[in-house]
Order: sequence, then structure tokens, then C-alpha cells
Amino acid sequence: MIGTRLSLPKRALAALLAGALAGCSLLAPTRAPAPRLFTLLPSLLVADGAPDAAALRTIAISAPSARPGFEGPRMAYVTRHYEIQYFATHEWVEPPARLLAPLLRLALARSGRLRVVEATEAEPPALRLETEVVALQQEFTARPSQLRFALRARLDDGATGRFVAETELETTEPADSEDPYGGVVAANRAVGRVLEELAAWCAAAP
Repeated sequence: MIGTRLSLPKRALAALLAGALAGCSLLAPTRAPAPRLFTLLPSLLVADGAPDAAALRTIAISAPSARPGFEGPRMAYVTRHYEIQYFATHEWVEPPARLLAPLLRLALARSGRLRVVEATEAEPPALRLETEVVALQQEFTARPSQLRFALRARLDDGATGRFVAETELETTEPADSEDPYGGVVAANRAVGRVLEELAAWCAAAP
């Protein structure tokens, strides 16, 4: 009898502990899967020949910015007009504007018509370029879906800050597949095309 009386509380305590642990496991938040990361590495055309670098106009490039909705690393998509959504498990490895910074330097340098420099008070550049990502989104409003990339660009005089020119370049590329990766491949093509157009526009600026 004594042994039975002592074992009942132990069994009850074990049951309570088991229930508490089960409840904790049910209430514990589940870990979200790690996002799949992608980058922008478009192929850019190389200028023919090797121009005299000293004879080229100099240009300084400010850090690119982005419109609201595109300032973070999340990948944007659209299923209807005026509404931006984001893929749950697919992201850019860095915000698009940050990924764009080295690509701008590469595109302008490879144009063979401009020399990219760092701006200093002693030697101001001939031009200063400011850019803003206006849109980088996969649009499922048609089939096949398409990737839209739009970039606003402004040129100022490097010495005086006087406004020189402004433009907005935009292109769309059909996605190879109806999923985020299809949009990534199309985004690289779209960014490459816009950057080549931007380099030509900068070189032709008055």
C-alpha cells in the first residue's frame, strides 16, 4: 500500500510534465526555410579598341538609390496593377541598388567613351551620375510573365553641380519559366540592356 501511494504522485507528475512539454512543442514557432539568394551579373559589351584614357571625359558615379518597394533585398512580383508582392523564399543577395553600383562602373568603363573616377575637390569630374531603381519586378499579368526594369538617371556638371540631362530607361524581358528563377534570368538580361543604353546616353550628353 505504501509503495502504491508513493507511485501515484510520481505518475501524475510525469503525466503533467509530458503534457507541458507537448504543449511547448506545439506552441514553439516553426523555423522558416532559409531564403534562396540570387544576384545580378549581366554580360556587358566590351568597346572595340583601346581609346586613350587621358582623352576621355571623366565621370563620377553616386551610390544608386531605389524607389519605395524596391529598396530591400526581397524579390518583387505583380499579379495585378498597382499591387507589389514579394516571393517568400527568394531574395536578391543584396538590395538591387547595391548590386547595381559595380555594374554601373563596369558598363561606363567598357563603353570606351568615359573614364570613371572618384570625385575630389582638387580634380572634379566632368560629369556626375545619379541613378535610381524605379522598378525591378516580375509581372504575371500576361503569359509568359515578363521582367520589368526601369532606371532613372541624372547627369550634373561635376564642377558646378549644374543640371545637364535626365532620362528614364525601361525595358521588359520575357521570363524563361513561370517561377522566380525565370525572372532572375530575365532580370540579368534586362539590366544588361539598360546599362548599355545608359552608357551610350552618358557619353552623348552635352
